[in-house]
Amino acid sequence: MKSCGAASNVKGMAMPNSSLTRRKVLSGSVALAGSPWLFAPASFAGTLPPTPRQTPGPFYPRSFPQDSDNDLIRVAGHPGIANGIVTRISGRVLDPNGRPVAEARVEIWQCDANSRYHHVRDGSGDRSRDENFQGYGASTTDAHGGYEFLTIKPVPYPERTPHVHFAVSGSGFERFITQMYVTGEPTNETDPVLIGIRDPAARAQLIVPLHAAPGTSPAGLAGQFDIVLG
Repeated sequence: MKSCGAASNVKGMAMPNSSLTRRKVLSGSVALAGSPWLFAPASFAGTLPPTPRQTPGPFYPRSFPQDSDNDLIRVAGHPGIANGIVTRISGRVLDPNGRPVAEARVEIWQCDANSRYHHVRDGSGDRSRDENFQGYGASTTDAHGGYEFLTIKPVPYPERTPHVHFAVSGSGFERFITQMYVTGEPTNETDPVLIGIRDPAARAQLIVPLHAAPGTSPAGLAGQFDIVLG
């Protein structure tokens, strides 16, 4: 079984047969010392702006892959890895008071490097699917609200800027759906879903810078996307 960490699952690269070791390493990395809310003082209580909700789009999976962990670049039983720039996306799920939301289920889905969604009918039959890309993954937040995914840098989809879909569900709150975008993409300015958020400050909450992360893979990237439930 492959596994990527934060409280539940990226397939490890160095020791593919040691899920316990992978879990320990990745759960440590998802402590997210860089997060501004990791040790939020009481003065922040009630002041965190909620992450804007977004449409789930037409491409939430109709069926789920047998391999649905948080490592999307490897599919169980496939010898290769996904095309694209390997990207580690991590963050925390918080309530409006800055408290971590543990044991929340975090799902992501996105198109592959060929701009094809998986496990749906996306009407793009002229482009082949990357069968080494999982397309969908899920994880569970740890005690600090942390989650982590290993995926590819999102690519454009017809009439859409690069993005990753997120859904968060758990006890005591309504299922929350949003999308993550990438800093510097020129089509951010014309994407109909993103610019539908009129408040520039709220819109900026969904746009994440991706930085070089040599430890992820050659030419790998990493970004942090914190989600505040309203």
